[in-house]
Amino acid sequence: MIRKLLIANRGEIACRVMRTAREMGIATVAVYSDADAKALHVRSADEAVRIGPAPAAESYLVGEKIIAAAKATGADAIHPGYGFLSENAAFARAVIAAGITWVGPAPESIEAMGLKDAAKKLMQDAGVPVTPGYMGKDQSPERLRKEADSIGYPVLIKAVAGGGGKGMRKVDDPADFLPALESCKREANSSFANDEVLLEKWVTSPRHIEVQVFGDKHGNVVHLFERDCSLQRRHQKVIEEAPAPGMDEATREAICSAAVRAAKAVDYVGAGTIEFIADASEGLKADRIWFMEMNTRLQVEHPVTEAITGVDLVEWQLRVAGGEPLPLAQDDLEIDGHAIEARLYAEDPARDFLPSIGTLTEFSPEDCRVRLDSGVEEGDEITPYYDPMMAKMVAHNEHRDHAIAELRQALIETSCWPVRCNVAFLALLLDDPDVAAGRLDTALIARKGDALVPPALPSEALLRGAAQKLVEEGPLPQPLIPGFRLNAPPRCTAQLEVNGRRVDVDFTEPAEHWWMPMPVGPEKVVITEWGQSFGIGFARNDATGIASAHDGDILAPMPGKVIAVAVSEGERVTKGQRLLTLEAMKMEHTLTAPIDGTVAELNAKAGDQVQVEALLARVEAGEDE
Repeated sequence: MIRKLLIANRGEIACRVMRTAREMGIATVAVYSDADAKALHVRSADEAVRIGPAPAAESYLVGEKIIAAAKATGADAIHPGYGFLSENAAFARAVIAAGITWVGPAPESIEAMGLKDAAKKLMQDAGVPVTPGYMGKDQSPERLRKEADSIGYPVLIKAVAGGGGKGMRKVDDPADFLPALESCKREANSSFANDEVLLEKWVTSPRHIEVQVFGDKHGNVVHLFERDCSLQRRHQKVIEEAPAPGMDEATREAICSAAVRAAKAVDYVGAGTIEFIADASEGLKADRIWFMEMNTRLQVEHPVTEAITGVDLVEWQLRVAGGEPLPLAQDDLEIDGHAIEARLYAEDPARDFLPSIGTLTEFSPEDCRVRLDSGVEEGDEITPYYDPMMAKMVAHNEHRDHAIAELRQALIETSCWPVRCNVAFLALLLDDPDVAAGRLDTALIARKGDALVPPALPSEALLRGAAQKLVEEGPLPQPLIPGFRLNAPPRCTAQLEVNGRRVDVDFTEPAEHWWMPMPVGPEKVVITEWGQSFGIGFARNDATGIASAHDGDILAPMPGKVIAVAVSEGERVTKGQRLLTLEAMKMEHTLTAPIDGTVAELNAKAGDQVQVEALLARVEAGEDE
């Protein structure tokens, strides 16, 4: 049995692994960068070791530092979590060579499935159906463009390494192929140090179905049924559930058996996921599901599988790594009810889901009645260096609709301030009639568009109540604006500032205080509606409540690195044209021209590190515009 476990990861996954290790009586060691010195996973561990500066490339991605930390603390095993080095065969090999137990598959299995093109060929040989496309070694833009034309649009460009939606672009128009390829290769190289790509035919009504598999060192391999991960935004999973809605027994048997064959083809040991793409235009059918890739690690969404099977997958990982056989055989596993998970991200849906950073003055998901896997608590700092996921909520019930209702309620009761969070977006998504009916596909979120974006302001009733509360607490920073009306009570208007926006509110009629405002400073309260938090105070005479930047100013929405500049000073541009690309929190953010005009000022070049609201460029309109 493992005695002391080092978790080579951070955030909620490190906390999740520690929880099971603690229950098993295993001591834990955390590693951390300078940005994470006070993080929850550090506070939760028995010991913690600093491994470098904030950038992951100088800390969490440096295998030598992690192995040195394990030796220094006497850890006899390393769990890689997911992301970072979890699917790095060289790191796994180095851990084993150092005489430390590797909690994961053999390096050879990681290598066999690590590159999507090679994995697809291996699966073809194992009799597993794969998606049509191009997996050649010729990576020249000309050859890739020719292959895309041959496959037919829309086509999907996908990095051969990694996962998590990084290095992936859908292209609808041949004219957009080369810019999309350039962006895809750049992101893939940044995330995985490998810019090779493959091409796949885009499935018109795709559903993302994946199967949890598990193998041991004794030759046993089982599946723990399927998950549906179709609800995605920009190829990033948002909500996952198990089992997949609309899955009949015959199709389940076909897909799960194919997943077991895939795992056996690489002598798989440990937890892994076989991912499939399904053409759901006529429902789920066995002959319309194709292999996409294998993730040779534990997945973010593993809790839904744990909920419906009653299995602790991390415990299985630790026992299998220690040489024990699988605790259960295939016939011992069965589905119990339905589970659904939502990922809570530090991002602002009202600003095109830009990641949000800052101190979590208020964060209260622990009050909910569903399972919570969190990597942060109130008072923690959300930094720009890592993935913006903060926590996961998981509801489990006998019936799918009841599980959805429980998760939705937990989301709308969650408050998060002043860091912006996507809980209101998630609640609206769960309210969608297609989601409720199980009519899912990977384009659903994009298709719904603004219908899933929560309002920028709270309801009139809450605004009146906030104004009334501010009046009661006083003192007022400026007089209220009275109004005279014939044959009616006088009306009173308050000028409020709501998340930086000025709003005039009539609160002539009293409002009931049916929310719980939280003071966050002089003359300000925070209210939460539908899981969305608003900081409200009186607007001052010197406040505009609206950004005063020039209409053509291009400001950095958050701290990050400029990785591409597409224009030069003096160049004519049109509204919506790409100007710069900023990388932050492991994602690329394209900044476009807000108006037609000329680039009058350009203050950034590729490689620059910029701070939030730095003026990167300015576009000036001509006299005729």
